[in-house]
Amino acid sequence: MAGGLVYTALESTSMATAEIYGKTLVKLGEQNPKIVALTADLKGSTKIGDFAAKFPERTIIVGIAEQNMYGMAAGLAKCGFIPFAFSVFASLRSADQLHTDICYQNVNVKIIGTHGGTSFGQAGSTHHAIEDFAVIRSLVNMTLICPADGIETGKAVEAAGNTEGPFYIRINRGFDTNVYADDNYDFEVGKAVLLNEGNDITIIACGSCVYQAVQAAKILKYDHDINARVLNMHTIKPIDKEAILAAVNDTRRIITAEDHTVIG
Repeated sequence: MAGGLVYTALESTSMATAEIYGKTLVKLGEQNPKIVALTADLKGSTKIGDFAAKFPERTIIVGIAEQNMYGMAAGLAKCGFIPFAFSVFASLRSADQLHTDICYQNVNVKIIGTHGGTSFGQAGSTHHAIEDFAVIRSLVNMTLICPADGIETGKAVEAAGNTEGPFYIRINRGFDTNVYADDNYDFEVGKAVLLNEGNDITIIACGSCVYQAVQAAKILKYDHDINARVLNMHTIKPIDKEAILAAVNDTRRIITAEDHTVIG
């Protein structure tokens, strides 16, 4: 998409990843009539209301039936559409449909894993997607992205919409602190973003933990004169092996930070 993201949401100091996701989807929908949206009874919390209002004929609300939704998305992709489907339960409840209908067939479905990690804490453990990285990484042909903030979410959605194949984009449920002041930076699937120079230690983070990693680097420098390199590893699969190996060679010590289990 030429010119990058230009909608007014970028001017906000605190925007949810889901909010900008919804706005970006509308923008993509304006450009490509093949884009459709599916949601499992979560039109409000997944922020696709704007898309549904503008393109009601391209919005499918399937009810609380996530497995059916991903099967439908695979069928739509087979017919030439580009479906974006949303659910907190994508990685576990719908794992068989992701595995068989989408990934094995390598169809052009974009999955939005909402309520990422423990971001929807008040909903309880049933709504904590803290095993999704481990599950999704194991699926053939799947690209897995965990944006750091709303601005990066917009870039990830654009990249997914313009790239053939299955994508899983993990977003939070709630408001996130902005890591980036604007979208004037290079975003490339599979390439980490260097947020802070350093040769003493490297902090590799993704999602909501990226902001915390940047703050930790500032504290380390101010309190202990430790220069911490910070890498935003927004793409979990394919992972940026070159950036990791360079960090091992240059700093020798690596700490990882992510809202996920230590397994996987």
